[in-house]
Amino acid sequence: MTDVQIVWLRRDLRLADNPALFEAAQLGPVVAVYVLDDASAKTHAYGGASRWWLHHSLSDLGKRLEERGSRLILRRGDAVEELTKVARECGATSIHANRHYEPWWRRAQGRIEREFDLRLYDANYLLPVGSVTTGSGGQYKIYTPFSRAVREKLPPRDLVPEPEMLSSPDSWPASDDLSDWHLLPTNPDWAGGLREFWEVGEKAAQDRLDWWSDHVDDYDDKRNFPSVEKVSRLSPHLHFGEISPVQIWHRFAGRSGTGWNIYESELIWRDYAQTAIAQFPLYARENYREDFDQLQWRDPEADAEAARDLEAWQMGQTGYPIVDAGMRQLWQTGWMHNRVRMITASFLIKHLLIDWRKGEQWFWDTLVDADYGSNSTNWQWTAGTGVDSNMFVRIMAPLSQSEKFDCAAYIRRYVPELADLDEPSIHDPDEYGRRPADYPAKIVAHREARERALAAYKAMKGG
Repeated sequence: MTDVQIVWLRRDLRLADNPALFEAAQLGPVVAVYVLDDASAKTHAYGGASRWWLHHSLSDLGKRLEERGSRLILRRGDAVEELTKVARECGATSIHANRHYEPWWRRAQGRIEREFDLRLYDANYLLPVGSVTTGSGGQYKIYTPFSRAVREKLPPRDLVPEPEMLSSPDSWPASDDLSDWHLLPTNPDWAGGLREFWEVGEKAAQDRLDWWSDHVDDYDDKRNFPSVEKVSRLSPHLHFGEISPVQIWHRFAGRSGTGWNIYESELIWRDYAQTAIAQFPLYARENYREDFDQLQWRDPEADAEAARDLEAWQMGQTGYPIVDAGMRQLWQTGWMHNRVRMITASFLIKHLLIDWRKGEQWFWDTLVDADYGSNSTNWQWTAGTGVDSNMFVRIMAPLSQSEKFDCAAYIRRYVPELADLDEPSIHDPDEYGRRPADYPAKIVAHREARERALAAYKAMKGG
């Protein structure tokens, strides 16, 4: 008898271009296992929006495996312990998995390697993390030279075909029922906006890629305009591995034009974020620049006014229309346009002077594409605390950003209280004396906020 091969799935919930699944299928009967391990991730266990997506993605993957004569085994608990149990039930000695770089998964991979023949594959990024090195053999810390080096090493690996059929073991190990995990919200059911906005699963990812193929040429010109839907919205599909960046790259290989070139840069940024957390595993919790440990943030846990400001930001009630539109889009759909992500993050950090980690945690809970590497790298870039980051003293002006990037239609969609305002008053109703009674006044004036942030930065520097 051929030995059973365990395939440990995490953020690689697809059949096509899945090296771990493909290689295991060449060797014997496959048992694909997903373990919901909240305890190992601690503060970065999946948040509510990600759990909603995960439910539908696992459901879709289970059906696709059944179509190929297989099934998906679900377990909940410590990933290593549950995989050990499954392997013993199957008599398996080999576990196949695609590499992951979150600190809890790296620890789990190390534990499994001590007990099993763990075979790891590079699957979820353009190039193997750590393979792009400086002239001296070190790891890049700055994105721009990293990006140049990645482009010099492209193309990525070849695509791996999807198994047509999968051999089954003589008997299947026990599996949880997905519904028993209660990943979907029920009381209340807040996911209506997510259901309207998204299709989930591997086929949905490919359908979205088909759509993007017709629109990517506009990306350079239109990507910064939230009112114009000229972004791929592939990020949650990429995060959960319903599609790989290698599939996307090969789809556009040979495509000329700046649109694809800029979008390729976004894929390279994903690789860069993983390079960052591979070097700095606590990047989501610790400032890279240690001097920022001395910055006197307003603390919502000790300051009632700061707590009210944080809640106003979370709920989209700041009195800044573009900020409120972005935060409400996030709440309704589990996603936010990238330009608006930068605006809202900057507002929390510099206008409200609240620690970036409060924002990172809120995005972690509410984004369907919440990714440990990308989320922490983006927040530290905005805060000026990261290994490669914007300067803290560069304070984004949300009102002028709103007008510059023609956000009126976007604001009308997500802030209905302002739907009747024309331009330019919709960008700043207070300034034009047009604020409706049911829309809040600004919780802080732009000039006042800017001066407060600069004073805090100066004090941190000892000025």
